[in-house]
Amino acid sequence: MQINRYLDHAVLKPQMTEQEVREAIQLGIDYKVLNVCVRPCDIALAMEMCKGTQTGVICVLDFPHGDAPAAAKEALAKQYADMGVHEIDMVLNYGYLRSGLYDQVLDGIKRVVRQAHAKQVLVKVIFESGALNTAEIQKGVALCIEAGADFVKTSTGFGEGSATVESVRTMLEAANGKIKVKPSGGIRSFETAKMYVEMGTERLGVGSAATPVICDGEGEAHGAY
Repeated sequence: MQINRYLDHAVLKPQMTEQEVREAIQLGIDYKVLNVCVRPCDIALAMEMCKGTQTGVICVLDFPHGDAPAAAKEALAKQYADMGVHEIDMVLNYGYLRSGLYDQVLDGIKRVVRQAHAKQVLVKVIFESGALNTAEIQKGVALCIEAGADFVKTSTGFGEGSATVESVRTMLEAANGKIKVKPSGGIRSFETAKMYVEMGTERLGVGSAATPVICDGEGEAHGAY
């Protein structure tokens, strides 16, 4: 199993200096991860560093809370797609989801998908599954399928909880092959990463410090995300 090719290597801590960001991106490139996932302010740097490598660039959108108006999400999606990112990981408004405001949740996702897909950019929708019950996760997956998103993703890694076997299984069952699933948060060992891949997920969100540990198959990383 080439576990590195499942990894979206997160470089998202808000306190990171430019030099720390450079070092974290380079680490992902050196391990030939599928993508580095960066803050919007680091898109240009990541695009420059990853050019000509086996590693693509993802940026997060409306991260980590997901509570921007739909029109703002759409404007950001257009800007990021125009900058050349390969994928966008957006946070849905999970407060709206918990409130039953499904039309508003759907609108926010659809607007991002429309702008991203116009530039062949994939869209993953982050739930913050630790704040949601099973029925809410199931409904969220259904909305993402309806909106045409490419993936559903468990967590930001900065909110309430991380990926769990239960939340990932719920997403996979609700997806029913109609949308892909990305566990993220709390994946800090090769064994955990392998388990989620064997469950049927097609991408893994991991903190940059965890990438060497997962890829080398030794021990368990510690710290946020």
